[in-house]
Amino acid sequence: MPEEVPKPVRQGRPWLWLVVAVVVVTLALVWWLAHRWRGPEVPSIQLQTQHLVRTLQFSARVETRSRVGMGSTIVGRVEAVKVREGDAVRAGQLLVQLEQAELSAAARQAQAALAQARAQLTNVRSNSRIGNRAQVAQAEASLTQARSDWMRHQQLVEQGFLSPATLDEKRKSLEVAQAQLQAAQAQAQAFADGGAELQGAQAQVQQAEASLAAAQARLAQAHIVAPSAGKVLVRDVEPGQIVQPGTALLQLALEGPLMIVAQVDERFLDQLREGQAASVVADAFAEQRLPARVVSIAPGVDAQRGAVEVKLALTEAAPAFLREDMTLSVAVETGRQDKALVLPLQALEGAGSVGPGQGGSVGSVLVLEDGKAIARPVQLGLRTLEAVQITGGLQVGDTVLLPPAQAGQRVRPQSPPQGLSQGASR
Repeated sequence: MPEEVPKPVRQGRPWLWLVVAVVVVTLALVWWLAHRWRGPEVPSIQLQTQHLVRTLQFSARVETRSRVGMGSTIVGRVEAVKVREGDAVRAGQLLVQLEQAELSAAARQAQAALAQARAQLTNVRSNSRIGNRAQVAQAEASLTQARSDWMRHQQLVEQGFLSPATLDEKRKSLEVAQAQLQAAQAQAQAFADGGAELQGAQAQVQQAEASLAAAQARLAQAHIVAPSAGKVLVRDVEPGQIVQPGTALLQLALEGPLMIVAQVDERFLDQLREGQAASVVADAFAEQRLPARVVSIAPGVDAQRGAVEVKLALTEAAPAFLREDMTLSVAVETGRQDKALVLPLQALEGAGSVGPGQGGSVGSVLVLEDGKAIARPVQLGLRTLEAVQITGGLQVGDTVLLPPAQAGQRVRPQSPPQGLSQGASR
């Protein structure tokens, strides 16, 4: 029986698998080389114009233009307190009444003394003046009679009818009459207008008037009244209390425009200007923003706190909820560019430091040119905490690369990051 010859086994095609493997490796190598040639993807921004606003934010408090402490100028016991904390008061309204019995008695005594001094002055001007004139007339008559007697006796002595001794007696009488007339005239002159007696009486009246005015002033000091319209902030006095001069019994916020006062870090002083617009928000009423304006910046700096006092005023009527010493949040607009080329600050981080230059500060950014990250110097303008204005070196449409792009590297731009700030608060 013939032997059976086995059939040959059919061989596979190893060359086909080799070709597939070569093709796969080649494609992978081409992809890797192409990817490496084109570079990695990095964040980028296509430069466009937009609004850039810089604001300075800080806390402030409400106060009135004038806040005064009301106290007594004399020592006394409080009889009554007419107001409470929070009360609105009008100009001249009685706030605190001190006991005034002793002061009233002193005022009445001064009034009586003035009446007496005026009566004395009237007496000097009328009765005393009339009596003095009568005395002068009488003295003049006596002098005339004495002179006549002396002349008649002189003739009789010359004719030998009387002795010379009798003439000496008449001469003495004449001298006495002359002296009496001079005394009467002097007294009359003293009581005349401008005379010493009249001046003394007038001085007594003036002194009594001054004493009465002082007594009335002390009596008025027992009534502590409001200097103008306002509101009672603090009451530190009760009836029966003994008060001393210089001690504040009440704190009043006088009526006037509300002021917003803040202590701002001196580092930001270069950003602040009088007239800048601001918005104000009370913590308890966050939904109501109030427009305001910077009205003054203190010329000095608080050395202990390193802060400068800034005052703002509301540009509209103050709402009723604003109260003295209320805490507010203030945002002052310190810079604005309506159409600016704006980049986030991180665009400057990968291209070098920022420094001063002619006309402003300068920096460097990375721009995409022919697939490469190329460093380009730029001029910088308005800056916030998150963004900066580009004033030179770039134009609309340029693609600016963000970190981690590096100069000289081939890169592929990604879409810009979301939420680029239009102007950060500071």
